[in-house]
Amino acid sequence: MIAPEKHKREAERLALLESYGILDTPLEEDYDNLVTLASEICGTPISVVTLLDKDRQWFKAYHGIDVRETEKEYSFCGHTINASDSIFVIEDARIDERFHDNPMVQGDPHVIFYAGVPLKGAGGLPLGTLCVIDTKPRALTKSQVNALKILSDQIMNLLDLRKKKMELEKANEQLARTNHELDNFAAIAAHDLKSPLNNILTLSNCLYEDYAPLVDDEGKQIIEFIRSSSETLRKLITGLLDYSKSGQYNSNDKTRISLTDLHKNISELFGGHKECVIRINSELDSIYANKVAVEQILINLIANAIKYNDKSKIEIDLDVGESESHYEFSVRDNGPGINEEDQEKIFKIFEIVSPKDRFGEKGTGIGLATVKKVVEGLGGQVAVSSKVGEGATFSFTIKAASHMSPSMA
Repeated sequence: MIAPEKHKREAERLALLESYGILDTPLEEDYDNLVTLASEICGTPISVVTLLDKDRQWFKAYHGIDVRETEKEYSFCGHTINASDSIFVIEDARIDERFHDNPMVQGDPHVIFYAGVPLKGAGGLPLGTLCVIDTKPRALTKSQVNALKILSDQIMNLLDLRKKKMELEKANEQLARTNHELDNFAAIAAHDLKSPLNNILTLSNCLYEDYAPLVDDEGKQIIEFIRSSSETLRKLITGLLDYSKSGQYNSNDKTRISLTDLHKNISELFGGHKECVIRINSELDSIYANKVAVEQILINLIANAIKYNDKSKIEIDLDVGESESHYEFSVRDNGPGINEEDQEKIFKIFEIVSPKDRFGEKGTGIGLATVKKVVEGLGGQVAVSSKVGEGATFSFTIKAASHMSPSMA
């Protein structure tokens, strides 16, 4: 018997095999079906998907035998990955000096006929083989050889697809960790900045109220600049805190929300704007959702509808409906509308498309990004529909409770 030699690029080959994370995984139907098909096409009682580790050959799938691995030194597949041909065939192992006294020939599974096709990964490095085995001498036809090569390509497709899926899952996990760390950083940084900023605001207000008469006009402008800059920074920090917390809403934390109460609470919240009328339109009496999250979404959207409205009388209509799987909301205003080229930008954090609101203040570009984050966290989507001069409609959905309809809540 002649044991197979190590592959000329064995270290690289083993590293590539390890990168697939396939060794010692459970049996899978897709691979099992392919080896069964290989035996049917070639008319052999045994077929195997073999992966060659450092000291063993391990079977990802097998037909006609009932073992998961054998020693590499006795493997036919160890010779196959070193062969220059695209298929390695032994018609009668009993008369081949490399195999005639091999334990796998003389004992179970009595390998007499063998045909193996390498499973090649990146750079042509062989990971293992697809092989068919018989307990008697035989030969394969040209069509059987071609079919075996096609099946080996399908096995590599499965392996590559599995590897890409594994890499994508790993990348998603890393992205999730990074996003979590960024959210934590934003929350901590914003929280730690609030205290000294409040001191600056308090001191600048005291300075303006108590000492303004003692300074000239330029000094007053400087004090006012400190106050306005601090107030802008306070809004930005508050927005960052809201945004960092927006991903923490639990979509399963649901309670009954009366739409009458919701309308009353929102109207009272914006009651200081006497020029504003907020209407709610729905055939539903209540919904079953995360109350705090829904209120935050609506408060952000209605606050924007008020701040950026250019009419003397502000009209806002809130529509609420439901589909089989989601609640459907829309917030419609009679404002100036939004340019089509800006309608995607407005949901991105720190994107500002209006220089100033109706009160002469500049936005932070955080509110609508927060809305998008909360909505998506509740299993929904948000969009805007608008024409310049005709107002804007912000529509969003949130996943409805599967176990409880609004009428039952």
